[in-house]
Amino acid sequence: QVQLVESGGGLVQAGGSLRLSCATSGRTFSDYTMGWFRQAPGKEREFAAAITGSSSRPTYADSVKGRFTISRDNAKNTVYLQMNSLKPEDTAVYYCAARLSYCSGSGCYSPSRYTYWGQGTQITVSS
Repeated sequence: QVQLVESGGGLVQAGGSLRLSCATSGRTFSDYTMGWFRQAPGKEREFAAAITGSSSRPTYADSVKGRFTISRDNAKNTVYLQMNSLKPEDTAVYYCAARLSYCSGSGCYSPSRYTYWGQGTQITVSS
């Protein structure tokens, strides 16, 4: 059993910053690739960022590259998403997710590749 709990969402002005946290429990955290996804009203859930296990290699969607930073603290079983220079189009529910399975290719960015999910946290960026 793996549980994920997001925190840090809220309302922010365009150009501002927020930091999301995802606390995990249940298994060896360092074995998991961790991801952040987001879903705006009427849209599909989309990949934002991911970070591998002990090596902590990050990957970003083009839409957030250069503005968002994903990191992890394996000692605290926590993954973070630092979001800077926020835009109104970043408004969405943000979900933390985890997977153990190996992944290679474009399919790695699909939500279906992730096994465990948090309940989401709302980010609203005002104009």
